[in-house]
Parts: sequence; structure tokens; C-alpha cells
Amino acid sequence: MSEDFRQQALHYHAYPVPGKIAVELTKPANTVEDLALAYSPGVAEPVREIAQNAENVYKYTGKGNMVAVITNGTAILGLGNLGPLASKPVMEGKALLFKRFAGLDSIDIEVKHRTIDEFVDTVANIADTFGGINLEDIKAPDCFEIEKRLIERCHVPVFHDDQHGTAIVTAAGMLNALELQDKKINEAVIVCLGAGAAAVACMELLIKCGAQREKIYMLDRKGVIHTRRDDINEYKQLFANNTDKRTLEDVIEGADIFVGVSGPDLLAPESLKLMADKPVVFACSNPDPEIKPELAHAVRDDLIMGTGRSDYPNQVNNVICFPFIFRGALDVRASEINDEMKLAAVDAIRSLAKEPVPAEVVAAAGADKLEFGTEYIIPKPMDPRLLPRVAKAVAQAAVDSGVARIDMPVGYMEVK
Repeated sequence: MSEDFRQQALHYHAYPVPGKIAVELTKPANTVEDLALAYSPGVAEPVREIAQNAENVYKYTGKGNMVAVITNGTAILGLGNLGPLASKPVMEGKALLFKRFAGLDSIDIEVKHRTIDEFVDTVANIADTFGGINLEDIKAPDCFEIEKRLIERCHVPVFHDDQHGTAIVTAAGMLNALELQDKKINEAVIVCLGAGAAAVACMELLIKCGAQREKIYMLDRKGVIHTRRDDINEYKQLFANNTDKRTLEDVIEGADIFVGVSGPDLLAPESLKLMADKPVVFACSNPDPEIKPELAHAVRDDLIMGTGRSDYPNQVNNVICFPFIFRGALDVRASEINDEMKLAAVDAIRSLAKEPVPAEVVAAAGADKLEFGTEYIIPKPMDPRLLPRVAKAVAQAAVDSGVARIDMPVGYMEVK
């Protein structure tokens, strides 16, 4: 990151007012009559209605359009455990994305705690204030236990975006890349470098899309996760492979897919050369990928590559899904975001990438053209079609799978 960009980023966050989000009024508050309706005595009427029927909270308050972005700051972006307060710019940024892309109001909450129990209790006790809970930047393996417990205790959808948002976009792009490479996911050998929250979620969702668990090799800092290791947690244990292979070089030979959610420059050109013909490489470490695209393409002219960066083709970016997943879930008052809803989002995203791209999206992306192919396997975040397509698919899946509390509204997300 250049010093000039660093100063631009600091200036952006500080001016004209500190931060990226604020509260705006949705009702007039200019006269005595307005204030009488907004607060005392008028506010007593919706209070009574909600007390008689809790569902009226959706009619008289903003709950149904409000998402809480909650963290403990233990895994901030690629910066690590810097604490709750340091995570606030990221959480405000997440709130900005919710509003910008899906029209959802969002507030960030940074929790200071000593134990998982304290964090879970804090979030569970305030959850009913919101239409949904987006967990963010929580270290593994704590994040798995936290999400599991909150899903059990909360009556609104709880979604850890670092896990599932990453997994959904990865799966959508991967299925399209494999199609272009004329490969089948159930036959593919997959190498996953990284064993944290995103890695585990990505592999589990790819399995739900057809990948074979025994064909997945996952690596952590100590090498291949295998059945004879006694130093792995229960989540890594799910990917313990019965193999004598121990290193990245061992497992990547002949592999069809490489997924990196680890750190910069960890995939050497020599290792990339060992992969099977027409490989798919998702090097998603941010800001610096496991192998730079220029280097990868210099080594292999038959690969399809994605990264987490916006300045390269095929950006694997959570913003392509999480605002729209919450939009669909909240609009049918889903009690959870289940596998059916995640897979519906995968299908909606990958299908959209195959359609002609509107000129305004091409222009916003700074491209000469965008069409389904090796350098366009995932829609661009600014594509306005993502909102209606993904939200509607998710909402319908919620209804079909029985977790929606209301039917999908007539004409929901129809593009006129």
C-alpha cells in the first residue's frame, strides 16, 4: 500500500465527519404535532400493539430492515487480533455495504468479553432488536462455536460472513470455472491452503455442491491435515485425509483446484507447474494473494484464476452475496439462513455471470467488455441485477425449506 493511498484512506474515514455511517430520520419531526406522534404520547399506541402481538414490531418499527454487524475483533481482515475497538472501521464498512447494495440499515457492535459464553450471552440478549445478525472477524475455531450457539438461541438469522459469504462466492465462481475447464466437481482433486473459518466453510459448501471429501487436501501451518495428527481441532478433523502426503508440493501434484485462504506468496511457481491440465486457482489472501496473477499466468497459460482483489479479473468478494442474502432472508422473516438458502445464492450468482452484462456495469468496472469466460466467472459487485436475483432466490428457498415466517410478497423483486 502506497503512502499516498494510506493518506487517502485516512482522509476518507475522517472527513467531512468521522466514520462511514449515521442515523437518519424516516418520519417528520418538525412540529409539536410531529413530536407528539413520534414520542409521548403517540408512541404509546404502537407499544400497546406490540405488547399484544410481538409480530407487530415489524409493522411499527425498523426491526425488519435492520442488521447488526457484530465482532470481538479477534480476526480483523488480514491484520489479526487487534481488539474490538480497532475493528470498528471494518464493521462500519460492512454497514455501509449493507446500505449501499441492499438498502438495509445496519449498526456495528463491538463486544469486549473474556469468554465465548460472555460473547454469546451478549449477542443473544440483544438479538431481538434486529432483523438479522452478521458475525464478522471472529477467530477460528471460536467462530464455529459462537455461530452454532447463537443460531440455537436467536429467533433471527445469524450468519458468519467470513465463513459462509466467502464460501458462497467461492462456490459460484468455482462451478463456473470448472465448467469452462470442462471438469466435474465430483471428480476434482482440491488443495485448500488454509484451515480457518473461510477454508472450512468453503470446503463444506463445495462438498454440498458435489465435491468429494476424500479428494480434498487441506493444509495448515504444519502441513497436510491427515489422520495421524493429534494436534487438530474438531473442525480440521473433518478434513483429516488418510494419506502419506505431508507438504503442499506432495498434494498439489495432479490437483485440479487450488483454493488459498492463507497468506501472501505461499504458492510457488514450481508448485503451480505440478497441477493438472487446465487448473483453477483461487488465491484469495488479501491484500496479497498466494501467487500473483501475473506470475501464475506466466507459468501456466491454461489456468483460470481468481483473487480477492478488485484490480484483477474474477474477484472473489463477499459483497457479491451477503447484502442480498440478508435482504431475501429479512423480507420473508426467515428464522435462519440454511443450506438451501446458501445453495440458492450460489446458483443465482453463477447463473447471472453467464448472461449479457449491461453497458453501465461494464463501464463501472472499467472494462472494455465483460462476457462469460476465463476472465469473467463471477458478476461484478456493482451489477444491479444481483439484488433482485439473489434476494429472490434466497427468499424463495427460505419459503420452500420452511424457515420463512411469511410468504414471499406478490411481485417480490420483479424488475420492471
